[in-house]
Amino acid sequence: MGRVKTTLVKRSAEEFLERYPDRFKNKFEENKKKLNEVGDIESKKLRNLIAGYLTRLVILREKKE
Repeated sequence: MGRVKTTLVKRSAEEFLERYPDRFKNKFEENKKKLNEVGDIESKKLRNLIAGYLTRLVILREKKE
């Protein structure tokens, strides 16, 4: 079973993906760096959670197309 993501993580990731759809790729490490550039997330753990969820959303979006 996977871990449950909080609403904050899901909303933030969806908002970043909506604002910057072409910046995020299906690589976790790249998404972490892009979040540092785009967002002002002070917590390292929160940044990693959002980057991980973003990666998942991008992969699901690519499969849909």
